[in-house]
Amino acid sequence: MRDAIAGGAIAGRFDVELRGRHWLLPLVAAGMNLRSRWSRIYTGDQAIFVRHDVFDRIGGYEPIPLMEDVALSRRLKREGAIACLRARVSTSGRRWETDGALRTIALMYWLRFAYFAGMSPQRLARMYHPRG
Repeated sequence: MRDAIAGGAIAGRFDVELRGRHWLLPLVAAGMNLRSRWSRIYTGDQAIFVRHDVFDRIGGYEPIPLMEDVALSRRLKREGAIACLRARVSTSGRRWETDGALRTIALMYWLRFAYFAGMSPQRLARMYHPRG
């Protein structure tokens, strides 16, 4: 992170690996990493880092119940260079294993599409957390 910031990046994220036994988890993680490397839009699972002065200047996280990480990354990419570090952070693949890998992939892409199309984060949060 220090090297990325010293090299001019204002923020960034790490590649992610998903812990679990499902055979699709490495492919899901690879897809997440490629998508975020290409789009410079990333999620909290990817261990977001940002220079403090930039975080303060843009007002930090939006107070919304879902997509606050995506909203932050969209604002940050307008501010300057984003580092996509290949070093990996590990996060749980439990949701993919419990709810089904393909179903979870579809849900995540639907939520992102709906957010970009203007659906409220409150409604998206109810879809993401249907059990309460």
